[in-house]
This record gives sequence, structure tokens and C-alpha cells, in this order.
Amino acid sequence: MINYTQHTLSNGLTLIVNEDHNTPLCTVNLLYNVGARDEDPNHTGFAHLFEHLMFGGTKEVPDYDLVVDGISGENNAFTNNDYTNYYLTFPAEHLETAFYLEADRMRLLDFSQKSLDVQRQVVTEEYHQRYENQPYGDLWMLLRPLCYKRHPYRWNTIGATIEHVQQATIQEVEDFFFRYYRPDNCVLAVAGNVKDAEVLELAEKYFGSIVRSDGVREHTETMAFSRHYDQEEPQTEARRQQVHRPVPSDSLVMAFPMCARNHPDYYAFDIISDILSNGSSSRMYKRLVKEQQIFVEVSAYISGETDCGLFIVNGKLHDGVTIAQAEGAVWKELRKLQEELVSAHELTKVVNKFESTYLFSQYKAADRALGLCYFYWLGKLDWINTEPERYKQVSAEHLQQVARKTFRPENCSVLEYLKQE
Repeated sequence: MINYTQHTLSNGLTLIVNEDHNTPLCTVNLLYNVGARDEDPNHTGFAHLFEHLMFGGTKEVPDYDLVVDGISGENNAFTNNDYTNYYLTFPAEHLETAFYLEADRMRLLDFSQKSLDVQRQVVTEEYHQRYENQPYGDLWMLLRPLCYKRHPYRWNTIGATIEHVQQATIQEVEDFFFRYYRPDNCVLAVAGNVKDAEVLELAEKYFGSIVRSDGVREHTETMAFSRHYDQEEPQTEARRQQVHRPVPSDSLVMAFPMCARNHPDYYAFDIISDILSNGSSSRMYKRLVKEQQIFVEVSAYISGETDCGLFIVNGKLHDGVTIAQAEGAVWKELRKLQEELVSAHELTKVVNKFESTYLFSQYKAADRALGLCYFYWLGKLDWINTEPERYKQVSAEHLQQVARKTFRPENCSVLEYLKQE
């Protein structure tokens, strides 16, 4: 059980505190309600660019990492389609320094052409390294526009094209910052060896005076669903794309549209993915990897987005196996889920494994702080203590219903990722 207190500052900043006096450490986590889905289609990659710019320094603190090193801390950040997250872990006696650092860069970055040029180059190099010069690196660059035609999930966090970041101007960067990097668009969680009253006092001291020129935006019940995005029409025909790349083996990717994160079917999809491929006793590993040797490796997983995401099967083929053979083998496993109820033993095993993994993930202060931010952002803060229960409520009949509704040829997008001869 994670105990927490919740506060809202007058400038709209949400503060959540988890006291844990069994550790000498503390984590400050800030989740900003801005991701790749919030970008203009002609200016993509800005959310990820800002993840880099936030470490570029301010007028007060030109070198963020130098100060973090001085308090024996570690920090990192990540951007996805839905939000951007920053965390800083350090010995708890340095809490005030951490608050000073994070409030300073929320208040105002040191926007300069030099800083922008440096970070644009860093992002460009990341693009070449991760997406162009790595085996299967552009897989998601191909899969997203194949599966999404209207929703902004159709581009990656790195951007639809790297030219958008390369052409970003100082004015565009400043506009993006003041639109999204603001206290009323952020949830701040502090977990570790702290006291609630002290944290609230420091939050008021360092964050309380940060107010944007347009005032405080009205608080919404859930940050995750506070904005409207163009939604996909139901898919009515199969989609297929074939590419050739310098990779060691052919790869098959099959993607099916699935529900949003707050839908009850979300847990059924997650359980199905584990039944198919989580561990050496999973169905596809036993039959398609070990017994039939169709795939060298194969996995089923959900993309995890907040709006309607994807259920994906992705496998690398053994030499001599055709895409048609591999695809047929996957369909056979999917049809078993439609025709036969999952046994109570198999369902219980998967749910128990999730519960143990989830509970272990709450051991570190950093994980608790992120979890508190995420579930608040989702509009379901109390779920942080009850998430395993939603998996336990999924029945075999529910799994079969979801499988029958989802795994249809006309609802499938196939990417044939073939090695060049």
C-alpha cells in the first residue's frame, strides 16, 4: 500500500507526497501533460526536442547536471506520445536544492540560438543512430502511419521527419514552452525520506510564484483526456506494407487497433499478450519458437498509449520460413483464443505474475513517484494501490470476447520487414 497526500497550489500545480522513512533517498518527479500527440503535424518532434532543451540550462543554473552531481544525484527524462517525464533522485537532505533546480527550469529556460543549435544536432544524431543506422530501427516509423490515418499517434516521438526539428526556430520553441511547460499542466510527486509539511512549504516557496501571463487554466478532472484529438475510423480492410532492409532476418509485424487506457478491455488485451508470449511457458514461445521453429523470437504486446493503442505481434523468422507461413502460424494461435476458453490455471498464472511484478516495481522511491504522477495524470490516482485487482477481475469469457472482436483479418495491419539479398 502506497500512502500519499495530495495538494493543489494556487497556480494549478498538483503536488503528491509519499513519505518513506526507510530510505535515505528521495525522488522528485515531474510529469508534464505534453507528448507527441500534442504537436502540429507540420512541426513534429517538439516534445522530444524539449526533453533535451530542459537540460540545456537557465540563466540562474547554466549547467543543470553539474549541480545534480554536486548533491550526488541522478536524473533522467523520457518522452512518449502522451506525456513528458523528468525525475531526480538524491540524498533526502538535498530536497530544497532539487526543488530550486526544477522550479528554475519550469520558470524559464535560457532560450538561445546556441542552445537550440546544440540540441537540434543531438536529436539529429539520435535519429540517425537509433532509426536509420540500427537493424529494424525504422520499424515504428513505418508501422505508425500504416495503422493510424487521422490520430497524431501516426508519427513517432522523434518526429514524422527529422527536418521538422532541424528547422525549428527560437520563436516556435518559446511558444511551445509557454504553452505546455507551466504549473497548471504539471503534476509533481515527491517520494522518499521527507515530511509532507516540509515538501508543501518548499513547493510553495519555489513553485508557488510561477504563473504564466494568461493566468491559471481551469483544472480538469483528468489531464490525460483533457484535450481532443482526431480519432480513427473503424478499420474495415486489411492493410499491408513490404520493405527490404539490411537486417539479419525477416520480421513479421501484425498490429490490431485496441481500446484506450481507461477502458476495461485494456486489461484483457494485456493479459492476452502475456498468455501468448510472456516467458518460456507462453503459448507462442512453446509452439512457434521451440516446437515448430518458425520464429527465432516472437513477442505479443500492447503499445500502451492513452488513446486507442495497438495490440502487436512481432517476430523474427527462421531462415527458410516464409512470411505467409509465419503469419498463418500466428493466426492459428489467435483463433485458439477465439475458439477455446483460457484455462483457470493459465489465467491465474499470468495474473499472479503481473501482481508480483507490479508490487516489486513499487520498491524504489523513483518508481513510486512516477506511478503517483502517472495515475493522477490518468485521472485515477487511487488505482496505484488497486491496479492488480483489475487484472483479477478479467474472466476467461472476457478474454474470448475481446479476441473475437479484435483478431479479424480486416482489422489487421501487416508489415513485412524483409532482409535485402
